Amino acid sequence: MLRKIVVIDEAKCDGCGECVTSCAEGAIALVAGKARLVGDVYCDGLGACLGECPQGAITVVEREAAPFDEAAVAALLSASGRPAPGPHPPHQGARPGADQRPGQEASHAAAHAGCPGSASREIRRPSLAVVRDAPGPAPARAAPQGGSTLSTWPIQLRLVPPTAPWLAGAELLVAADCVPFAYADFHAGLLAGRALVIACPKLDDQRANVEKLTAICARGDLKSITVVRMEVPCCGGIAMAVRQAVQQSGAPLEVRDVVIGIDGGLRQG
Repeated sequence: MLRKIVVIDEAKCDGCGECVTSCAEGAIALVAGKARLVGDVYCDGLGACLGECPQGAITVVEREAAPFDEAAVAALLSASGRPAPGPHPPHQGARPGADQRPGQEASHAAAHAGCPGSASREIRRPSLAVVRDAPGPAPARAAPQGGSTLSTWPIQLRLVPPTAPWLAGAELLVAADCVPFAYADFHAGLLAGRALVIACPKLDDQRANVEKLTAICARGDLKSITVVRMEVPCCGGIAMAVRQAVQQSGAPLEVRDVVIGIDGGLRQG
């Protein structure tokens, strides 16, 4: 049958996997480092994955393809341990049936809003005591012994929407990926009371990082921004990205720079 279906340009695809998690039907998989359509029967052609591809590698075309098969999708998702998507609206050429429930399209849209694990949320924590006489340019926060102080989600910069509610009035901590593993006092000494985003200046697309950080800073309601990075030279790129973003956004923010040694010691900040 002639219907709409996604097409992936492998030359543009960088294998980030954003489309894989955003496809509620499991129609896309990473094969040899590239996103590929698992099979025509699994793709509903509605293009929920389009807005998730940072490289613009996905388009929707109309071509001859096997009909979308909800039973096949359910079997595929069950085999991979993923939940089934919500009910689907009729496809091109289908006659709306009397059994189509009101609000069905809204349910489908909700199911395609992206990976549920990437939904913005706040994590309620007990009140954190602020240590006013701690050394350094900013007060430290005291956290329960061994307790997590993570209060926002998601944390990967590429997944954080600039419109996330928890960014309003936030003290933002921008951390290099390796820092929490190297610095034992990360939660109590740096993260407590702050919203977190993490990125890798060496492995990530630096331009994309700057664009996302610029959009976050341009909100104009951040209280502060702190960068924490490793002492290795390549990690300085994350501080550069933050400063460039602040400058481009015009936000009146000073950037606090914290540097952690590869031995886990505090080098600066």
